[in-house]
Amino acid sequence: MQPVINPKYPGLAVRVADQGFAAYIWGSDFSFEVRAYASAQLDTPVAAWPLHPITPYRKCYGIDPEEFASFHNAVDSAIFMAFLDDQPVGHIVVSTNWNGFAHIDELAVHAPARRHGVAKALLDVAQFWSRKKKLPGIMLETQNNNLGACRLYERCGYVIGGIDHLRYRGIDPQTAEVALFWYRLFADPLEPPISPPASPRLVP
Repeated sequence: MQPVINPKYPGLAVRVADQGFAAYIWGSDFSFEVRAYASAQLDTPVAAWPLHPITPYRKCYGIDPEEFASFHNAVDSAIFMAFLDDQPVGHIVVSTNWNGFAHIDELAVHAPARRHGVAKALLDVAQFWSRKKKLPGIMLETQNNNLGACRLYERCGYVIGGIDHLRYRGIDPQTAEVALFWYRLFADPLEPPISPPASPRLVP
């Protein structure tokens, strides 16, 4: 796949992950600040969810590049990296799930590079990959304390298909984290576009 650029951010490009993927992972900061837990509700905009403010803390999910070693150059999965001014700043891992949907196994952006369209560009590439494979849509999971991610998915046309209050209770019986399952459904998955979406676009 050729490099992909975002016309709104000319220094931003997305391409298939290369041999520098592991070094980029170990050298990046994927943490985010948690200020509240939301009471997510179906068919309700994220902005209208009731919030339960807490003492702010930073949360970081441990990311192991070896976990996705088999995803490179596979038939039913792919890893894409985002570059901002030629520096790796984000990645997305996408695969074909057992239920026929594309599944975003991981989406992360280096903290200093956020608000530059990186996550949106990665989601656009995942959507193009999914439609090219004639899949009916994309699904992913996030949590009710990652409100920035929830707002992003909502802006990108995702809707909540399920809310699981018990998913993390085995790890911590007192946790307030709730799993949110987001879906981006394609109107006509049997006729994928013959070219990528307008943003990002392929470099000639």
